[in-house]
Amino acid sequence: MLLPFFLLSILSFPNRCSADFSTETERTLAIIKPDGVSGNHTNSVKETILNHGFRIKEESFIQLDEDRVKSFYAEHSSRSFFPSLVEYMTSGPVLIMVLEKGNAVADWRALIGPTDPLKAKVTHPHSVRAICGLNLQKNCVHGSDSPQSASREISFFFKTTSSGHASKHDEL
Repeated sequence: MLLPFFLLSILSFPNRCSADFSTETERTLAIIKPDGVSGNHTNSVKETILNHGFRIKEESFIQLDEDRVKSFYAEHSSRSFFPSLVEYMTSGPVLIMVLEKGNAVADWRALIGPTDPLKAKVTHPHSVRAICGLNLQKNCVHGSDSPQSASREISFFFKTTSSGHASKHDEL
């Protein structure tokens, strides 16, 4: 009977099971995509973020244009899904956030689950994508995949001041 309690403890108190013993914080970029915003998941995703020990340091609710999306997802430009990705990401407003906590990149990736919500529903049923995602493209949220990507992505949407804090770019 200890196993169910242990699993419940992991699900209820994920931060207590973290291997991050440092006091140094890390930042990551999170985006609630058009399907997440239009599906009224914004408040529940933000609540989940805060309940898992993240601090939302900056946020910007914007409508992305085609050029901005093409630039942000440039690494995927040769992929067959790129045109539909651009169309999708410009189909409605998004909420872009800078999240902060120790081990932020890995913890956010774990919280959102696999890219494919159908897979997430089976393998990570309590993840954000399992709960809010619709399909491989309309998967509700984005998360940086490494600290290097996080730094690049945050600076793409927010300028960084000399103190290291992000603020919105004026053109957004």
